[in-house]
Amino acid sequence: MAAPRRHSTQTRYAVALYRVSTAEQGHSGLGLEAQQASVRAFIEREGWTLVAEHQDIASGKDDRRPGFQAALTRCRQLGAVLVAARLDRITRRAHTLSGLLEEGISIRAADMPGADDLMMRVYAAMAQKERELISERTRAALAAARARGAVLGGDRGWRPPAPPCAAAAAEARQEEAIRTAHRLALELEVLRAEGIITHLGLARALTARKVATPRGRAVWTHTTVARVIERLGV
Repeated sequence: MAAPRRHSTQTRYAVALYRVSTAEQGHSGLGLEAQQASVRAFIEREGWTLVAEHQDIASGKDDRRPGFQAALTRCRQLGAVLVAARLDRITRRAHTLSGLLEEGISIRAADMPGADDLMMRVYAAMAQKERELISERTRAALAAARARGAVLGGDRGWRPPAPPCAAAAAEARQEEAIRTAHRLALELEVLRAEGIITHLGLARALTARKVATPRGRAVWTHTTVARVIERLGV
């Protein structure tokens, strides 16, 4: 079991940021409630003081979001940590994240409790690069299909089902898979640097640090670790 954190006598402040992409998610409150629970629990475990909470209903590609900007202003005023449930709830742009870290704003994600500023920057760069590669592969596949004479686009009588549409759901699953893969790769890298190299040791450490498995479970087994390492090639 991981040793309890030693808290500094000086109070450290935290500002929470929540984001959902659609008005439907914002009105239902479901996406926001899950993020709030995750962030508040993380801040409590760290022993920090939550001083402000801000939220947006907008794409993570838009850095002009009012909630995002208000959270940054508060962090600058108090020297507070900016905390979100996941890194992509803050921004999807690696250069934005790097700029904030260079400015001295500390950023943390509840789903990566062991990640420091350097790991956050590496993760953001990897995630952005993966999205660029996916876009390139998609364009190449479309070009190859056109070269074979396939008819792309157009109205062939098909109509999408009621929202949420299958395409959006598939994109969301793909992004979640990318995020999970990079998160686990970083966690494994940190543990190995600490001298934990066996599958059983890694499983126990990941469980102790409350890192969720790829299927969202709390307890790791040596078999799960082996499968992840084989899949990631790390």
